[in-house]
Amino acid sequence: MSSVMEANENSIKLYYNTEVEKLAMPEYGRNVLKMVEQLPLIEDKAKRSEQAAAVVRTMELLNPQVHQQEDWQHKLWDHLYMIAGYDLDIDAPFAPPLKADAASKPQPIPLKTTRVRFRHYGRNIESIVELIAGEPEGEVKTAMIRSLAIYMRQQYLIWNKDSVADETIFKDIERLSEGRVTVPEGMQLSRIAEDTTFARPTMNLGYKGFGGKKGYGKRGKRK
Repeated sequence: MSSVMEANENSIKLYYNTEVEKLAMPEYGRNVLKMVEQLPLIEDKAKRSEQAAAVVRTMELLNPQVHQQEDWQHKLWDHLYMIAGYDLDIDAPFAPPLKADAASKPQPIPLKTTRVRFRHYGRNIESIVELIAGEPEGEVKTAMIRSLAIYMRQQYLIWNKDSVADETIFKDIERLSEGRVTVPEGMQLSRIAEDTTFARPTMNLGYKGFGGKKGYGKRGKRK
C-alpha cells in the first residue's frame, strides 16, 4: 500500500492513501495536487498563470501518453482545472471546462430488445436479409443470396451439426425474410473441403483440452 510521509523535529508520521483525500486525477499523483493547491495562494494573476503553465508542463511529463490524444494540450489544461475543483482564476490558452459537463452522464445507447429468431446466425443476418429483400430481381440479387447462404452455412456449422443440407439454409433464408426472399431454383452452394474446420470464436486458441487435442473446432461436411 503506497503512503505519504511527513516529518518534523521530533517524529515522522506515515499517511496511507486510504487516510487522505481521494485524487480527482490519480494519474498525476498527489504532488501535482499539492502544486495546484498552492496556485490560488499566489496573489499576482500573471505569476499565478505562469506557475499554472509550469504545473501543466509537469503534468505532461508525468503523463506522456496524453500526446496520443487529439488536442492533448487542451486536455491537460482541462485536467488542471479539474484537479483545482474548477475554481482557478488564471489566464489560460483555453476556456475552462464546466463542472456541470463533467457531472453529466452520457446518453444511453438504445439497444434492440427484439428476440433474435435464429441465434446461431446472429442479429446482423436479419439486417442483411432485410437489405436483400429490398433489392430488385436479377443477377446482383442472386449473387447476394448465394453469398448470404454460404455465410449462413458457415455459422450453422460453427454452432450446430457437422453437416447441413443446402436446402436447410435456403429454407431459413425464406423464413427469415417471411417469404420476401425466394432462393432461385437450382441454386447450389460450393462444396466444403473435407479438412475444413469451423471453430467457435475465441475457442480455437491452441488450448489442450480433453485428450490432449487442441481447440474445439468442428469439421463441416456437406451431405
